[in-house]
Amino acid sequence: MSRRNKAKKRLINPDPIYSSRLVSMLTVRILKNGKKGLAQKIIYEALEIIQNKTSGSPLQILEKAIRNATPLVEVKSRRVGGSTYQVPIEVRAYRGTNLALRWITKFANERSGKNMAFKLANEIIDASNENGNSIRKREETHRMAEANKAFAHYRY
Repeated sequence: MSRRNKAKKRLINPDPIYSSRLVSMLTVRILKNGKKGLAQKIIYEALEIIQNKTSGSPLQILEKAIRNATPLVEVKSRRVGGSTYQVPIEVRAYRGTNLALRWITKFANERSGKNMAFKLANEIIDASNENGNSIRKREETHRMAEANKAFAHYRY
């Protein structure tokens, strides 16, 4: 644990087009080498692809995808008497959202396809339909927590 002051939580400014904080959080996850304009272009293009494919509101589909990919519990390593236990811990809302966004961008990047906007759009659509790699990752996390439920009394 750090003995210094806790880092202050920064306020996230909503994005210019959809005025959504979720979209600006996603922009930060896609960001590479400080090229925010390019990251925003990729996201807006992906949201446009989602709108064409599903004929629904792209923001609602993005929110649903993130809600579906958000884990409820995760495991954290805890050292007790020379052995390390994987202790299941409930995930706070903000961390859950961050994990979901991280997984969606990671698995979108690993997909095969022509460009990032297309891959991201497909991953978001898959996550909103309760399938895809990000959903599989959430299920795996839940399974790990369930398997280690016996060590729950080692909570911090």
